[in-house]
Amino acid sequence: MDTTGSKPIDRLVKLACEGSGPAFTALWDTHIDQLRAYIHHTMKNLSDFDVDDICSRSFEKAFRQIGTYDPEKGQFFTWLKTIARNTALDFLDSEARAHPKDQIVYLDDGGDSSGVERIASPGKNALDSIISDEEHEANVSYVSKLPELYRTVASKRIIDGMKYAEIAEDLGMQLNTVKTRIKRAKEMMDRMREEDEGK
Repeated sequence: MDTTGSKPIDRLVKLACEGSGPAFTALWDTHIDQLRAYIHHTMKNLSDFDVDDICSRSFEKAFRQIGTYDPEKGQFFTWLKTIARNTALDFLDSEARAHPKDQIVYLDDGGDSSGVERIASPGKNALDSIISDEEHEANVSYVSKLPELYRTVASKRIIDGMKYAEIAEDLGMQLNTVKTRIKRAKEMMDRMREEDEGK
């Protein structure tokens, strides 16, 4: 039960504040169903995929800001709901401004390919092979730097080339959870690439 004082949730929060990945994952496991239900209830027009995406973003923000959580002011889940509500509103505003529904294109549809989706080329020469190997090495490096919450699913998808359904079955996760974690992992990897290119 999520209560203030010296309780399991507070101990997990304390460990997460100290940078513990397993503690953060435990907080996810403890609250994710409640958070999904809350977002579904308050934002009824969102798809399951969008709800999971918002939940992932909310937990990321909570992990980054967890040092600001004060158990004396309220329960952890109440604090998490506030973050999730703001995240959902930001998401809806961003989608309305930047991605009209009739223009959204999802490139990663859970097919057999791994990493960034590519347009097929007629053939593959030696230079293409070198570039492909370099991209693979870069992906391995970026995946290894991801938070633990995303690292395993990203590795199975981006490095091993597993399908979403295979990953979900292998890890005992919901399919939408796998999809949103991989989506967030790719966004973080893109930021890493941008930072490296800017050096």
